[in-house]
Amino acid sequence: MISLVFPGQGSQYIGMGKDFFNNFPIAKEVYNEVDDVLGFSLSKLIFNGQIEELTLTKNAQPAIMVTSIAILKTLEKEGFNIKKSKFVAGHSLGEYTALCASGAISLADTAHILKMRGIFMQEAVSVGVGAMAAIIGLNLDKVETLVAEIKGNEICEIANDNEPNQVVLSGHKIAIEKACVKAKSFGAKRAILLPVSAPFHCSLMSTAQKNMINLISELNIKKPTVPLISNITSIPTQKIEEIRKNLINQITGRVRWRESILFMENSGIQKVYEIGPGRVLCNLIRRISDKVEQENISKVEDLFKLGN
Repeated sequence: MISLVFPGQGSQYIGMGKDFFNNFPIAKEVYNEVDDVLGFSLSKLIFNGQIEELTLTKNAQPAIMVTSIAILKTLEKEGFNIKKSKFVAGHSLGEYTALCASGAISLADTAHILKMRGIFMQEAVSVGVGAMAAIIGLNLDKVETLVAEIKGNEICEIANDNEPNQVVLSGHKIAIEKACVKAKSFGAKRAILLPVSAPFHCSLMSTAQKNMINLISELNIKKPTVPLISNITSIPTQKIEEIRKNLINQITGRVRWRESILFMENSGIQKVYEIGPGRVLCNLIRRISDKVEQENISKVEDLFKLGN
């Protein structure tokens, strides 16, 4: 049994998906549709732009999504049926990609809502106020104890439970910096401030969440053809109102990636395919489970990896 997963922010790079765009008309159609929806040439930015502009949240979110969907549509044109996948899942914005892939949200709606999500997230906190950090070498329990010891009015919360020895914190910069220093005394191998433009997946995103409620409430969501494992719950659902609620809660809530992969393992999944740029999710999965194989499909030469 297999599952498909879709990457989140940080996987973007200039030129991603260009070989699909150049060689497969279906992929070109996907990029062109998103360009039309957004009202500017996102594809030109992806293929030939500056990495600083591509990395802006409002651009990176739809860019990673459109690249993943272009690759998936190419796979489907070549004979792959997504119903062969027992589950779909995505890391943060990748959850929207997973919903688009499984037919729950149209490509046009996914592109629009991710652009707005990126704008709202960027505007929620002034630049320099928030921060995120990866704590390497401590498990979730130890990081929860660490967070509890960061006193004061500043916010310091767990944003991503990525793998057994990598937990990401998010919150006020001053609190995150304190946590990084204190993490060493807890036995952390490293505590790394991440190059992000905002503190995602924490309560500092509450303004973004409020702004997204109306958009998500009005979003046309259909029952996905494949169950979605939600970031927030780490269990599968095909219920439309559950999906809607989880998307709202995800903005300020924890990405339970480690638990999601363990759920797949316990459900008999033998192989997971990461569809989209980079190998971030494959690397995380490898460190979570020694029973689940992983493959990344990000280049044309990778198409053979996923048989019909």
